[in-house]
Amino acid sequence: MATQKAKIFYRDRTKIGEGKKSPRFKLVAVSGIDMKIYAKHMRKQELEQIAEATGAELVLLAAIKKGDKDEVEVKD
Repeated sequence: MATQKAKIFYRDRTKIGEGKKSPRFKLVAVSGIDMKIYAKHMRKQELEQIAEATGAELVLLAAIKKGDKDEVEVKD
């Protein structure tokens, strides 16, 4: 029986401008691994380090444009 590789799902933050020194990505979900994340926003390098240390695969979620019919808002 094959085990499924752990995955870390993340997306681009929507309210951040170009050239800002704020973390650019938002962690959305983790699958196949028991992990607690305390940061709301992360840099790509931080995500890559976590993925490498845990053996997880990074999955960038596609952006949803405002006004799409299937858009669902999730409150923090």
